[in-house]
Amino acid sequence: MMFEEDIKNSLISLKKGEVILYPTDTVWGLGCDATNPAAVEKIYKIKSRSGTKSLIILVDGESMVERYVREVPEITYELTSVSDTPLTIIYPAGKNLAEGVCAEDESVAIRICHDEFCNQLINRFRKPIVSTSANFSGQQSPQTFLDIDKSVIAAVDYVVKYRQDDTEKNSASPIIKIGQDGTIKIIRK
Repeated sequence: MMFEEDIKNSLISLKKGEVILYPTDTVWGLGCDATNPAAVEKIYKIKSRSGTKSLIILVDGESMVERYVREVPEITYELTSVSDTPLTIIYPAGKNLAEGVCAEDESVAIRICHDEFCNQLINRFRKPIVSTSANFSGQQSPQTFLDIDKSVIAAVDYVVKYRQDDTEKNSASPIIKIGQDGTIKIIRK
């Protein structure tokens, strides 16, 4: 019941350009419509984050990656098929995304999500969702809902109730950057 209600309320918020606080396949995140510039700007304000830092987006599969990446290097299909944990890949050039999502070099960080809640949300929203840790810029990522600063919680438009009582400690995903020529650089282990 709570799961379905949270999906419905999250969708309402995302469609209105609002920011949600939600459990992801890694840590709790701040999320919004990755194609809405005003919503992306709200995320930067909540995090007190520099506009020069890019954001990670979550998608529900390879076909969605292809809609938001100019040219998908072939090696990324192999990487996503063999990874047994959440993996964020930085692609050489994003497209169809709000300003502030891609880095200054036009690269975009994307994670194909395998979490039931996130996949339902993304699938029904039909667009990628920003996923940045629910903390102020420079602070440690919260491993559980209880670790999230109360002022971050107060700043969002909707707080998902599902999994708030989870005590399992989670960590951010590894990040790999793929060059246009297929070279791989590990950004975060």
